[in-house]
Amino acid sequence: MSNLRAAIAAGVPGKVVRDVVNRWRFGPDAPQSDELIWIRPHSVTDFYRADPQKGAPRFRRRHSALVKGGDWDLSRKPFGSEIKLDSIRDHFERGVPWQQTDIFSWMLMRLEKEGSVDGFTSREELIARYDGLDRIYDEAKRSGTLRPHGSVNMTRREHGGILVHIARDGTPLRDGGGMHRFAIAYILGLEKIPAQLGVIHTDAVKAGVMNELRKGPDRQ
Repeated sequence: MSNLRAAIAAGVPGKVVRDVVNRWRFGPDAPQSDELIWIRPHSVTDFYRADPQKGAPRFRRRHSALVKGGDWDLSRKPFGSEIKLDSIRDHFERGVPWQQTDIFSWMLMRLEKEGSVDGFTSREELIARYDGLDRIYDEAKRSGTLRPHGSVNMTRREHGGILVHIARDGTPLRDGGGMHRFAIAYILGLEKIPAQLGVIHTDAVKAGVMNELRKGPDRQ
């Protein structure tokens, strides 16, 4: 029963229908919901900026593999200073302890105010979460990439991974979850990393962009 509830919460029934429709529209190479794709972190220069009044809806993980035309992909904000990225840099590049970083303070404040944050309900769980990032960093530095989220957490395909939308020209746009792992990859200068496919522009699908996105680090 818990697995069923999780599947419904993740929007799996709708995603299954979307996969069928995509295959009907675009053939056997059509994008799949929660699909594992591979991106170059330093090719990400912008975040997607939701602006519903200007044709840029707010997208969630449940919209994975939605093929959408229009100008939504032009709504962006530069990828620059961001609390998670800055805090990860402080920790790994400047040696600042996690509990002295801005992100830990912000998460702790939310925890005390709301009772939970990102699924964590205590300070001890937050500390363990950031200790786990140290292990991810060490492994990524040693191996030169990140392991796919789905292979580690046994999720549906890459659900829960680094969420990326794909613009009409194939440009990846960051949005939502996976920022800690993305920031680690970014500051390490990794060549290619796994991500969860978000929304993809119709023009990108027609141009065959999925073929490139499916190439892992062993297929440059």
